[in-house]
Amino acid sequence: MEPILRVRAEHDEGVRTLTIDHPAKRNAMTPAMWRRLPELLAELAADPDVRVLVLTGADGTFCAGADISALRDTAEGASGNGGAAREQQALAVAAEEALAAFPRPTLALVRGHCVGGGCQLAAACDLRFAAHDARFGITPAKLGIVYPASSTERLVRLTGPATAKFLLYSGELIDAERALRVGLVDEVHPGAELDKRVAEFARTLAARSALTQAAAKEFADGRTGPDRVEHWQREAARSNEAAEGVAAFLDRRAPRFVWPRP
Repeated sequence: MEPILRVRAEHDEGVRTLTIDHPAKRNAMTPAMWRRLPELLAELAADPDVRVLVLTGADGTFCAGADISALRDTAEGASGNGGAAREQQALAVAAEEALAAFPRPTLALVRGHCVGGGCQLAAACDLRFAAHDARFGITPAKLGIVYPASSTERLVRLTGPATAKFLLYSGELIDAERALRVGLVDEVHPGAELDKRVAEFARTLAARSALTQAAAKEFADGRTGPDRVEHWQREAARSNEAAEGVAAFLDRRAPRFVWPRP
């Protein structure tokens, strides 16, 4: 089967699931898949009905990273230092940054291996939920590849410098419980419960104020300049979110948040 990225609606409640589907290579990302991901994210971001995005992998594996066989397609890429390697890394970084910049909440649902470029993608999501038997690793030291600076910085923000160095220096895999302890994942669940927990949490997020979430995402990611603060103050003032939230609380009903209006 041709490796693809698939998107499906979930429960018609504003949740979309994007699935990495290349099971023959444990969902390794081909150059075409790296290129397609930012395009798909832009399409989803432009859809006002999309409130939450879940990223996962097909057939019990999240993503084994970049498809290394693509680097063997040219003699230049075979060394890991030629144009093919640089191009693949640039594509991966562009996809990672597009995912990090996605304007709505993003959740990584991780089963099996989450390695290399797969870990880049998971780290770029807002939150990560893992199966108890998931495995995480970042393996450029096994290939003689320099891990991107932006990806390293994102990893350090999640785990701290010591764990980031452990992962990058060694290329060793860690289990889900250790990933939870060091901050690489946010929750760990038995495999049978993972889908249910992520679906419930995604529906919860979809019912909350997208205005609050969008502002919080920018501020948490460090975009706190005066222009952005003023932007969100204006958005809050012109929206009806706070009035709706207070009214719903007093009426003991679920709020009906509608920002952003078409």
